[in-house]
Amino acid sequence: MRCAVVDALDAIGGQCTALYPEKPIYDIPAHPAIDAAALIEKLERQAAPFTPFYLLGRRVERLSQTDGEFTLGTSQGDTIRARAVIVAAGAGAFGPNRPPLERLAGYEASGAVRYMVARREEFAGKRVVIAGGGDSAVDWALSLKGIARVTMVHRRPKFRAAPDSAARLEQAAARGEIEMAVPYQLRGLEGDGSRLSGVVLATLKGETRTVPADHLLAFFGLSMELGPIAHWGLGLDHSHVSVEPSTCRTSIPGVFAVGDVATYPGKLKLILQGFSEAAMAAHAIHPLVFPGEALHFEYSTTKGVQAPGAASGAKPPG
Repeated sequence: MRCAVVDALDAIGGQCTALYPEKPIYDIPAHPAIDAAALIEKLERQAAPFTPFYLLGRRVERLSQTDGEFTLGTSQGDTIRARAVIVAAGAGAFGPNRPPLERLAGYEASGAVRYMVARREEFAGKRVVIAGGGDSAVDWALSLKGIARVTMVHRRPKFRAAPDSAARLEQAAARGEIEMAVPYQLRGLEGDGSRLSGVVLATLKGETRTVPADHLLAFFGLSMELGPIAHWGLGLDHSHVSVEPSTCRTSIPGVFAVGDVATYPGKLKLILQGFSEAAMAAHAIHPLVFPGEALHFEYSTTKGVQAPGAASGAKPPG
């Protein structure tokens, strides 16, 4: 089956590429730990023999159906015709929740204020203030403590991160490897509007202090929305698409949903489970693409993989 992949980002990989390329992932079989960027690179190589056609830097704006065939239109004017559609939109279009600080845009533009870490080495020898209490904030504080001067800011002593990570943060702070600013919140930024020199913190009582800083990493989660998908008539459950667990079918025949965007009883939000859902959806789609043609299920070790470029129908779908 020929496949077109549409992604709003300019590179494949979703959040793994855009938000935490150097963060280790632990739920991939045969990889005790693998960085997100490395996982995406291996997945791209694994998909290559089947010649997917990538349409990046755009999103699907329109979906219509006529006589069993779907027509999709993108924000760049592309038209795609397909027998089936898989929605693999993660948590939807996402962007960081920004702290309400004055002159924030100038510091964002210079890279002094960031919401993700692409390369740890950029922070070597720098003074870094990390704000937030979840897994991302704690994980990056632990990751950067060996190469940067890290100050951790949180409004309360209890962190929402995994217990083991929170315990390691406490141990690192006790050893003097991380400075803790608790309970404090962000109050302001000091500098020339581009280059940061300090971060102003405040307690709930209004007591303030300034921490010298070259960078502020703010991890307050993501604001997410489904975008046009929300208006396609799919059965939604709190901004997630309800699917049939055994096939990942949605309420619209021929449209399937997999990964974080899909929901059903017993759903686990793991990359591991997304792989399983994609396989089930692909098998359910086969009779839609090839009606009346039997699909003889085989183990992957039986069938093997074609050499890159050898797959039939290597031209763009539609």
